[in-house]
Amino acid sequence: MSSGSSKRMDEDDNPVEDTAMATRSTSGPGLQRRRGAIKHARVHEIRGHQFVATFFRQPTFCSLCSDFMWGLNKQGYQCQLCSTAVHKKCHEKIIMHCPGSAKNTKETIALKERFKVDIPHRFKTYNYKSPTFCDHCGSMLYGLFKQGLRCEVCGVNCHHKCEKLMSNLCGVNQKQLSEALYEIKRGTVASSSCPPNIGTLHIGNGDSKHPSNGSLPNKLKNFFKTQQYSMENHAEHDEYMNNIWTGGDGPVKKFGLQHFNLMKVLGKGSFGKVMLVELKGKNEYYAMKCLKKDVILEDDDTECTYIERRVLILASQCPFLCQLFCSFQTNEYLFFVMEYLNGGDLMHHIQQVKKFDENRTRFYACEIIVALQFLHANNIIYRDLKLDNILLDSEGHVKLADFGMAKTEMNRENGMASTFCGTPDYISPEIIKGQLYNEAVDFWSFGVLMYEMLVGQSPFHGEGEDELFDSILNERPYFPKTISKEAAKCLSALFDRNPNTRLGMPECPDGPIRQHSFFRGVDWKRFETRQVPPPFKPNIKSSSDASNFDEDFTNEKAALTPVHDKSLLASIDPEAFLNFSYTNPQFLS
Repeated sequence: MSSGSSKRMDEDDNPVEDTAMATRSTSGPGLQRRRGAIKHARVHEIRGHQFVATFFRQPTFCSLCSDFMWGLNKQGYQCQLCSTAVHKKCHEKIIMHCPGSAKNTKETIALKERFKVDIPHRFKTYNYKSPTFCDHCGSMLYGLFKQGLRCEVCGVNCHHKCEKLMSNLCGVNQKQLSEALYEIKRGTVASSSCPPNIGTLHIGNGDSKHPSNGSLPNKLKNFFKTQQYSMENHAEHDEYMNNIWTGGDGPVKKFGLQHFNLMKVLGKGSFGKVMLVELKGKNEYYAMKCLKKDVILEDDDTECTYIERRVLILASQCPFLCQLFCSFQTNEYLFFVMEYLNGGDLMHHIQQVKKFDENRTRFYACEIIVALQFLHANNIIYRDLKLDNILLDSEGHVKLADFGMAKTEMNRENGMASTFCGTPDYISPEIIKGQLYNEAVDFWSFGVLMYEMLVGQSPFHGEGEDELFDSILNERPYFPKTISKEAAKCLSALFDRNPNTRLGMPECPDGPIRQHSFFRGVDWKRFETRQVPPPFKPNIKSSSDASNFDEDFTNEKAALTPVHDKSLLASIDPEAFLNFSYTNPQFLS
C-alpha cells in the first residue's frame, strides 16, 4: 500500500486512489462508500539504518557485497538517512551504525565497545578513466574528471556528497566481519543450549558440530539458510499443521487454477481480484483471492502474503474467521481459495438499512470479540477491522476476512508493532503518532465499528487525511440520544486514547470487555459455539448467489488480467514464493 495521496492501478490498470477517497471520512448522512486501507512503506531498522525497498533507476551495486543489484522492480534496500544501498539479502549483515542517525541502539553501542572499529579513510579527489561506482550508495560516479574520491589506503570510491556518510571501515571487509560475528554468535548460542560435559575436553577431531573460530570460510550458506523468512520456516509450520489434521498420514491433494471455473467478480483493488469460483465436477463454490506477484514484490509484501496464509490456516480453529480451502500459484499470480460467504459484508447491509438496532449490533459485536480474542491469544494483531472485512455466512453469523494487514508473533517478549497501516477512519491514535503499539489498536477499531453500526456514520470526520487524523487525536465523538447509556459508556471506554487502559486490555478500569454492562446477560459460551441464533438472515437464493455483493463488481467479466511485461515475469525469483501451495485436509473430508 502506498502512503500519502498517491494513486495506484487496479487489476485492470485503472487508477485507484487508495487514500484520497479512503481518508475522506463520510460527513454526510450514512456510510455511502467503501474505504480502502493504507500501508506506509515498511522500514527495516538495522544499526540505526532505516532501510526501505527501493527502485533504482540506474545501475546500482550493493555497498556490502559489491555485487550488482538485479531486477526490474525494487531491486534492493536503501537507507532513508544515509542512502546506503544493499541487497535485500544483505541488509541484516550491516554491522556499522548509520552515520545519518542520531540514535544509538544497545546493539550498536555493544559493537563499538567490543571491536572499536573506527579507522577513518584517507580520501583524495581522483580522476577515473573507466566507469566506476560509489561504494556507499552504489550509483555511478558521473563526470569527465574529478568524478569522486578514492581512499589512498584501501581503495574504496565514493561521491563527494557521500564522503561524510562513509563509515570508518578503512581496510575492513564488512561482509566477512559480519559473517564471522554471526558464526561466533551461532556457535555460542548452540553450545549454551547443550548440557555441559564436566571433565570432558573435546579437541578438534573433524566431527565437531560447530566450527572453530579458524574454520569460517564455508559459513555463508548457513547464514542465508537461517535468515531467509519464508522458506524452511513455513515448510515446518505446514508439516506441523498437516500432522494435526491428518495424523501424519501423508500428503493431501494439491489444487491448481485448472480445477476451478471463474464465475463472478466479488471485489477488486490494487492487489488483484476476489472472484466467485466453482470447483469443477463438485458443484461447490468458493471465493478465490488472486494476488499479482509483481505488485507483491514491488511493494515488498512477500512476508505479508505468507503471514496472511498462516493466519488463514490457523482460522480453522475459530468459527468466526474465514476458512482457507487451498492456496497455489501460477507464473503471474498467487491464489487463496476460501469459503464463499454469500451473505455479503456488513458495509453492504448497513447501506440498506442505514444503521443497526442495539440487539443486532450486540450480536455482531459478541462474535467479533470472540474472533479478535482468538487472534490475540495466538499473538496476532488484525489491524484492519472494518465493516468491509466482516462477512455473513448463509445463516447470518459473522466471519472476519482479509488478513493481509495482520501482524503475527506479537507476544510481549517479541516487542510491539510499528508499521503505519490500516483504514484511516479506523486507525488508532498511537498509530497516527508513530508510536509502538499492540493489540489495543484492534479494540479502537472495534469501537469505530460499533459506533458505525449503532449510529450509521463514522465517529471522526475530516475533509482530508490531516483533518481526519486531527479529529481522531483530539475530538470527542458525539453520542446521539438514540443509543443507550450502556452503549455510550462502552464506546467511550473503547475510545480511550491511552491504549493501556482501553476497554479490552487487562489494565482497563472498567474490567474485562465481556463483563461490560453493554454485554450484560450475554451467554458467552453459547456465542463461542455458534449456538445463539442470528437476529438477521441474509436473503440467499442459492449457494452461488452473489446478490449480496456490489453490482459494480459482479457485472464484470470474471477473468484474470495477464501481465503484459514478460521481462518483468522473467525477473521474478522462482524461489520467492516457495512452499506457498497448501490444501486444507478438513475441506477434503
